[in-house]
Amino acid sequence: MKWTSALAIYLLFLALSAFFVLPFHGRKASDDEAPLIKGQDRGAPAVFRPARILLQMTIVATIGFVIYYIAYVNGWVDPDVVSGRA
Repeated sequence: MKWTSALAIYLLFLALSAFFVLPFHGRKASDDEAPLIKGQDRGAPAVFRPARILLQMTIVATIGFVIYYIAYVNGWVDPDVVSGRA
């Protein structure tokens, strides 16, 4: 696998990891004391921490990519079968 292909696949894993990480960052019961700002959604967290979310997304994406790469190297994922050529 070329490094550019590996990078593209990793970036896909990184983008998809947002769907696994973001649902866990909604409003908590401890956030109920914080007043809502006009126009703020009730489910939005009181404190938004983008660096923490990006770190968690990176961890999830790296784990997923490592599993995919091990499967690719061992031949468990055959590109010809996935693309429908074989």
